[in-house]
Amino acid sequence: MIAVRHKIIPHLWFDKEAKEATRFYASLFPNSKIINITTLHNTPSGDCDIVSFEISGQPFMAISAGPLFKINPSVSFFLNFDPSRENNAKEHLDSVWKKLSQSGKVLMPLDQYPFSERYGWVQDRYGLSWQLILSKPEGDERPFIVPSLLFVGAVSGKAEEATDFYLSLFKNSKRGTIARYPKGMEPDQEGTIMFTDFMIGDQWFAAMDSAQNHQFKFNEAISLIVPCDTQEEIDYFWQKLSAAPEAEQCGWLKDRYGLSWQITPTAMNEMMKSGTKEQIERVTQTFLPMKKFDIAKLKEAYERG
Repeated sequence: MIAVRHKIIPHLWFDKEAKEATRFYASLFPNSKIINITTLHNTPSGDCDIVSFEISGQPFMAISAGPLFKINPSVSFFLNFDPSRENNAKEHLDSVWKKLSQSGKVLMPLDQYPFSERYGWVQDRYGLSWQLILSKPEGDERPFIVPSLLFVGAVSGKAEEATDFYLSLFKNSKRGTIARYPKGMEPDQEGTIMFTDFMIGDQWFAAMDSAQNHQFKFNEAISLIVPCDTQEEIDYFWQKLSAAPEAEQCGWLKDRYGLSWQITPTAMNEMMKSGTKEQIERVTQTFLPMKKFDIAKLKEAYERG
């Protein structure tokens, strides 16, 4: 078990819209901003824009890298509008819902439900899914944004097993709320996970099972970046998480449940932000053939004069 010093970062894959989409997201929420935009040249997808940004203090990354993968609701983002922290939480929720749903698709209408007096699930104009909820969290305070994993198809019913697995990998991890499907909610099986949230590396995530007939599953369009300071950390997470050798490329892997992760060195992020055009090009051409990242080789390419 390893302690991660940096936040796990959701990574969004767009065809060409990364800059446009991230500007839209940064405009919606306070404490949100574009941090850095880098263009990689001569990649298999051509020129790729990479955007680092924050939404309400939660770091994200996005890339424009062609139409290979399409974002779907298997990974979504809870937005917790908490009346105990915000006097106008309901009004704020309604305002954000209106902006996200414009030219988007409503997956669950904004309404009152048994678990919340105000909740809705919407897919925005760029395909990204958001669950807006007027929340009353018990116990530890939850952050405004919580990434949520929906276990469907071949991995439906695996949410508890998967989250136990993720909890075992990171220090400072624990289970939060857990709610199970009762009898009589077929096709969902009694005892599977209706909702759970869990903390890995001091960061909250959520997970749900659904046995409904969904036409989507986990794919590379949304992945989770684990920033690593050392080669030892990279080796550890790679060995623990990778379960599909054919999916290993450029720091990317798929775990046993089909969820995509990126195990990346923090040193490379600094190289791409502060390097010259020539240094960035050398690092790019060095990492493209790699599966698991090798920090020493990346540094060698960066420093080569």
